[in-house]
Order: sequence, then structure tokens, then C-alpha cells
Amino acid sequence: LLSGVSGTPVEKNITLDSATTIELSCRLDSKYSHLQSLPVTWKKGNETIGHINKTENSWSIQLRISDSSNMGSYSCTLKSKEEISAEFLPKIAGKEKPIISYEGYTALMMCESLGYTPTAWTWYMTNGSEQIAINNSLADKYVIDSMSANVTCMKVLKLTKEDDGEYWCEAAFELGKSRAKLKLKVLSLMVPLKPFLAIVTEAVIFVTIIFLYELYSKKEK
Repeated sequence: LLSGVSGTPVEKNITLDSATTIELSCRLDSKYSHLQSLPVTWKKGNETIGHINKTENSWSIQLRISDSSNMGSYSCTLKSKEEISAEFLPKIAGKEKPIISYEGYTALMMCESLGYTPTAWTWYMTNGSEQIAINNSLADKYVIDSMSANVTCMKVLKLTKEDDGEYWCEAAFELGKSRAKLKLKVLSLMVPLKPFLAIVTEAVIFVTIIFLYELYSKKEK
């Protein structure tokens, strides 16, 4: 819905997982009916698209989305002021907060495709600026399992500080691929003991002070 000539684009995300025909439509708010005679331009990125179907206060196009080359940002522009954009890419849900575990333990990571079924899943780990695919040759360190077609899980075994970092799950669809990033934080086993050790240290110091005070008092007497 084009709400007026404010200059702020109106955006709408559209998610597809397979080939289909869709219709994109821009509709002008009734209070701006005096602008209906102005020309409307449809574009895919910077490329102008023709074949506009116009009704009393709306403009639409039909698209056949058959592969990833048809996906992208589509916009309609009325007097170069208002835009409506559609992005065609399935979304993957990963865990936003870091996964925290300890050295020697096992970390479990999970990704889920919301509402769409991928044809395949792939896991990657980040090594500097390079992303390395995790495959069967690394089975002694990583175990990948699918809870369902829409959910994939990966276990990282016998954690070390070197396992700390970023991981990616990638879902392949008929129209393209989508990724989600997960972060793993590996802590030393000494970390949870630090507060306890601090309390014990304070208690020892306190008892020592009392003991020395008592010893000094007896000597004075």
C-alpha cells in the first residue's frame, strides 16, 4: 500500500521455496487519488519491467519465479517518491545467543527451516576468513543428524578452546540457498569455580585473622 509521497519506501518480504507464479501489486491510498494519473514504473533491481496491469488505484505485475535468477528486489515507483520492495529468499532460523559450553564437554547446535522443507543441509565452520564444509571425514569431531527434514543438528565432541568461534548451517532449496550463523563459546572448567574459590579465599583470610587475633590476645594476657 503506497501511503503517500513521504519519500519513505514501503517494504514487504516474500518467501518462496519452490517455482511458482506470483503477482506483485502496489495500491495507492484513496486519499491520494489525485495522483492516479501519474506514471508508475516497475523494476527488478535497476532493470525496468513492463507489462503493468492497472486498475482504478493499483498497479501489478505477474512473475514466473522458476530459479534463483528470478529472485531479487522488485519495486514499483510512483513519481520516484514511494516504493514497495519484495525479496524472494527462504529464511533460516538459528540460535541468536552464543552457545556456551566447557572444555571436554559436547556442544549441540540446531537450525530450523520455518515453514519450508530444504532439499539438503550443509554445516560449515569458520577458519579465519575461510569457511570449511564439515563432512564425514571429520566424524571423530562432528556428528550431524536430522531430527526432521526441516531441522538439522550438529554435535561438536570433546570441546577445546580451538572450537570456539562461528559456525554456519546452510539449507538448499529449489530456488536457492539460505544460511544462519551460530556462535560457540568454549570456557575453561576453572571459570565456574572462580566465584567459589573467591569465597573460599575470603573465608580462609577471615579465619586466619581471627586465629591470629586470638593468639595475640593470649600472649598479651
